[in-house]
Amino acid sequence: MKGGLDRSAVHRSSTIFNLSTRIQKMPKQLFFLLAISFAIVSNPLASCMILAQSTKEVALKKEGPIVVIAHRGASGYLPEHTEGAKVLALAQGADYIEQDVVLSKDHVFVVSHDITMEETTDVAERFPDRKRSDGRFYFADFSWSEIQTVSVHERTSRKTDKQVFANRFPGSFHQRLMRLEDEIKLVQGWNKSAQRKAGIYVELKSPAWHQKEFGYPMGEKLLALLDELGYRTKSDLCFVQCFEPEELKRLKSKGCPLRLIQLTGGRPKGENNGWQSYVTEVAAYADGIGPSIDLLVTVRDGEVKSSGLVEAAHEAKLQVHPYTVRADQLPAWSGSIDRLHQLLIHELKVDGFFTDFPDLGRAACDRPKVN
Repeated sequence: MKGGLDRSAVHRSSTIFNLSTRIQKMPKQLFFLLAISFAIVSNPLASCMILAQSTKEVALKKEGPIVVIAHRGASGYLPEHTEGAKVLALAQGADYIEQDVVLSKDHVFVVSHDITMEETTDVAERFPDRKRSDGRFYFADFSWSEIQTVSVHERTSRKTDKQVFANRFPGSFHQRLMRLEDEIKLVQGWNKSAQRKAGIYVELKSPAWHQKEFGYPMGEKLLALLDELGYRTKSDLCFVQCFEPEELKRLKSKGCPLRLIQLTGGRPKGENNGWQSYVTEVAAYADGIGPSIDLLVTVRDGEVKSSGLVEAAHEAKLQVHPYTVRADQLPAWSGSIDRLHQLLIHELKVDGFFTDFPDLGRAACDRPKVN
């Protein structure tokens, strides 16, 4: 696969040895999941066959009404947006795999949450003189061939240079960044070999910024690529999401045939007593909303109640896909991940949710309601 690893057998052996010393104390389940994810990049054909057989029950399971969206892959277990994290998410039964996309200098869609590289890769070590005046390393300044030479590691903080999630995967195991088209082909190939129907969930990152950098809208370029790869209607297993409403409105005006999701991290101005005007506006150009989880509830005297957003959105015929469920970073009011799943699935009745832990999300969706 283009954009995959190109290491020698000696280098792979060394990597496996070093990796094994770091995961000896991991729980058996996590060790197994890590092993199959590493296998896919070492021997894709053979490991795909093994994965398809070992996850037969998951592969043949009928998709439920609530979709599990793997947030940057199974990023609670492996570094975000790596090939391993995506394979693991598929094996864990995710209904959709998320792809955040940015553009390289030569206009290639690269799967990354940030428009900069230093927090998730070793770019500063490989290209120390390529940072801008603000000290950041931008994908827009690197060609795809250059980007292929950097390794992805667990997300770190620019302020402390330490991992954002201290108990997640330790550092790196030399995975590379992926092109969007390669990741989509991975999902499509998995669907065929494992008899699955997993979808893709693509986020346009900072389209206004990209417009200034390159002089053209990245959204239309994305739609052209998706069309080429077979995503052409609202019935296809594909969502396109974005935080910037102007980009989604523009895509809608251009006749975008795919489902559009408006992301939001905060309460819109003027929406102090209800959500009706907000969801009515969004419904004019989008098919759903992706709000932060905290926007779904109000907490008063320890009692957690619906904020009314889900109900208002459903009344406007919008799907609701909140973000992000994290077992290691729960909302203070939730108490436990089981309680959070119960609230989202059975009480608020969302249409799907983003999670860093697709296996836990899948199990929660398949578990009967607890009264």
